[in-house]
Amino acid sequence: MAETGVLLVRTRQATGEWQRIAWRPVSAVAAVTALIHLAVATRYGWNRDEFYYVICGQHLAWGYVDQPPLAPLLARLAYALDNGLLPLRLLAVAAQTGCVLLAAKLAAEFGGRRRAQVVTAAAIAACPAFEAAALLFGTTVLDQLAWAAMFVLIARALRLGTVRAWLAAGVTAGVGLENKQTLAVLLIGAAAGLWWFRRDALRARGPWLAAGAAVLLASPDLVWNALHGWPQLRMSRVLAAQQGGALGSLAHLPELVLFLAGPPLIVLWLLGTRWLASRDGRGHRWVLVVVLVAVVAFTAGGGKPYYPAPALVGLFAAGAVRVEAAGTARGRIGWPAAIAVSAAIAVLVGLPVLPPSMATRLRPLNANLMETYGWPQFVDQVARVAATMPPGTVIFTSNYAEAGALTLLGPADGLRAPVYSGHTSYGEWGPPPGRPDTVLCVGVWETRYLRQNWSRVTEIAPIRLAPGLRNQETTEHGAIYTCRQPHGSWAQMWPRLRHLD
Repeated sequence: MAETGVLLVRTRQATGEWQRIAWRPVSAVAAVTALIHLAVATRYGWNRDEFYYVICGQHLAWGYVDQPPLAPLLARLAYALDNGLLPLRLLAVAAQTGCVLLAAKLAAEFGGRRRAQVVTAAAIAACPAFEAAALLFGTTVLDQLAWAAMFVLIARALRLGTVRAWLAAGVTAGVGLENKQTLAVLLIGAAAGLWWFRRDALRARGPWLAAGAAVLLASPDLVWNALHGWPQLRMSRVLAAQQGGALGSLAHLPELVLFLAGPPLIVLWLLGTRWLASRDGRGHRWVLVVVLVAVVAFTAGGGKPYYPAPALVGLFAAGAVRVEAAGTARGRIGWPAAIAVSAAIAVLVGLPVLPPSMATRLRPLNANLMETYGWPQFVDQVARVAATMPPGTVIFTSNYAEAGALTLLGPADGLRAPVYSGHTSYGEWGPPPGRPDTVLCVGVWETRYLRQNWSRVTEIAPIRLAPGLRNQETTEHGAIYTCRQPHGSWAQMWPRLRHLD
């Protein structure tokens, strides 16, 4: 029976039937995925990074010290709809749904029919790396969408061989690079894979025109970086150092394999690896090179464990084609069960369905959950202290999340004080006007650090959540301080107050 299934795949590849998409069941998977996300989209609240994307979008530029401009631009447009969180979360859900649909399309490009497409779509929907990324709007979920789109468009361009098909891939790559430079790893892997396994495609002009289109569209951020001394490279080195460099990334690699990919789905991506390495998958073997390059490059560069996760799209699609070709009765029961178990794990760990007390206990697995909780309480606590300060007192925060929360949520709580920070892009936007004679410093500060800039530093109160709950501010002993008797003007102190971390 397995041999018959393989022969059917080869026949479909010869006739072109593999282009057809089983839209009804695949759309059902995508709809269920979207509904689950929408049911809890705003249950906890803003994520710390979402504040930052909106604020960056309000300072439009061709680049920022830690990211290209696309995500901030989209965040600005979404936030402008109602000055709230829901439009941003709708973008995240749309990106996750797009990944599900594109993954099914990739399975079709590999020769898979209805079952392979549904298994692939459901695997992406149930994968913790994709499920958790869609918890919030940001560069990660958009990057996953870009990777999925590039897998599909490159496979389609190889099949069609037309300049138009290759240009679609090039334009998508350029737009994706304006969101996150990690997409360059996919492009390098794809180029290496084509050179190794599909060198015939590189003899045509399509891939080269696609490369030119990608570079052209990515050039605004590249030019901005060059003019500003390549701050995004400095930021990547800082993040890699925090990760522990290559050895730290290597130590965290099992996290990708055993958790982020979904423990019940390990067999699926292993089957995908085998299928791509086999004679049946030789036409798509470039995908295997992309996966290898992604794992090696991100590990050697000190990247975070979820950086290579979008490559799972290719492995899941290939594995699903192999599952369909095998066509065993046991698989018809086993794979839905495995996907359901993975989906349950992903939802419980990746989405705000549990009480905050349980989410606090799950912080070692997913800290992002509690980074979407408690910001209104934080703003209220700071606003009450700020109301006791002299008019015009500047609030200076330790990180962009605190600054963003006070800026976006503060006015509804009566907070009118100007808010500044020296963290990441906030440092680029310059120091406050006036003098730093009395400043309310809020966040995760070391008293010694504050005393390097002010002689009188007084802690007013620690930042608190309800008993038993933890987020970054409470775990790292954030507090509210009054700082007086500065050691210079804002302009003189600003180089010491700016930081990348």
